[in-house]
Amino acid sequence: MTGMRITTSLGSTIGLILLWLVSVSCSLHAGQWGHWRGDGNGVSKDAKPPVAWSEQSNLKWKVAIPGSGSGSPVIWKDQVFVVSGVPVESGQRGTLAFTLFCFNRENGALLWKRVAVAAAPHESTHSTNNFAPASPCTDGNHVYAHFGSRGLYCYTLDGKEVWSRDDFGKMQARNQFGEGSSPTLSGNTLLVPWDHEGPSALYALNKLTGETIWKVDRDEPTCWATPLVVDVEGEKQVVMNGQTCARSYDFATGEELWRCGGQTQRPVASAVAADGLVYVGSGFRGSFLAAFRPSGKGDIEGTEHVVWSVDRDTPDIPSPLLSGSRLYFFKAKSGILSCFDAKTGTPHYAAVRVPDLTGAIYASPVAANGHVYLTDRNGTTVVIRDSEKFEVVSVNSVGETVDATPAPVDEELFIRGEKHLFCFSSDQ
Repeated sequence: MTGMRITTSLGSTIGLILLWLVSVSCSLHAGQWGHWRGDGNGVSKDAKPPVAWSEQSNLKWKVAIPGSGSGSPVIWKDQVFVVSGVPVESGQRGTLAFTLFCFNRENGALLWKRVAVAAAPHESTHSTNNFAPASPCTDGNHVYAHFGSRGLYCYTLDGKEVWSRDDFGKMQARNQFGEGSSPTLSGNTLLVPWDHEGPSALYALNKLTGETIWKVDRDEPTCWATPLVVDVEGEKQVVMNGQTCARSYDFATGEELWRCGGQTQRPVASAVAADGLVYVGSGFRGSFLAAFRPSGKGDIEGTEHVVWSVDRDTPDIPSPLLSGSRLYFFKAKSGILSCFDAKTGTPHYAAVRVPDLTGAIYASPVAANGHVYLTDRNGTTVVIRDSEKFEVVSVNSVGETVDATPAPVDEELFIRGEKHLFCFSSDQ
């Protein structure tokens, strides 16, 4: 395949054979956070991270990350993975080393790093974006680093390259705002979104080889959302946001199953789902969020498959959080928060200004152990009670810009800042 490179060893070949026989899910497991937002909804069901921290309290370790990136950290057992675009100091102006870092979870020591490719980006990016915004993902056997137009790379957990692809093309992002969608793992399939101002598509790849299983063209302009895989009556669907329509595709074939219009311009927020409903929203130059029953077919706008919708105070960049029966979402990218009953769309509270969140919100909220973590670009995280009543528990800061979504795992909370990766622990 043009633009594709595959490397193997005896050990990795044996591993591939075993993986063909046993499908390993990338769902959230105890002690793991293998994907951006863990299970997709942003909830850890067993983590008990600290609710308060500082440089003097509950800081387990802090390590500098060279370059820039806003991909969220992913954690598997004793390893933490992050990506970055690191300037090359060789006279090649504008060239970045697109790098995957692996750190020891216990002490923050660098275990290994791999430069996937050194390249100069083909177009600029928004002043608040960077060239490594996609989160890596792992299934505990391989880790996948997606650098968008610079390619997709698969490594073993000890850093051996298995395969790579750089034949997707060069994205033409709206107004040169840059790239940002992350890949999604489910079973033996790796889903790669490719919405931009050129020909848009959604790819399903064999995660073991990188080969295309299916590709579906999308009549969508730039969208920064990440695909969500949901189970509907025993069959998997892939749900994607989009400016034209929210859509669902058959996981096995890529066939479009249903669609619904109403979304706003250049959507960023990703879908969440539970208990037979899917929630998709956007909030730039407009406002729309709806609960969809994914058993519908074709165009479901105006049908019973749209269970409820709201046309104000919906999220722009941060995705909603679905914790139990509560759906949390910000207004646009401000620190104004709503919490709805997910089944009925009835507000528990609406458009409440979160004190101390004064910066724009790019990180998505996450929940663990009865608390919700809300982080702004100033590096402030306000922890609130995960309940129908708005209640602030603590206000914390890492003292630098945070765009990446935090990752709660066991007794720890991992925060990727502009310059550092932080690990806070309840055991400190």
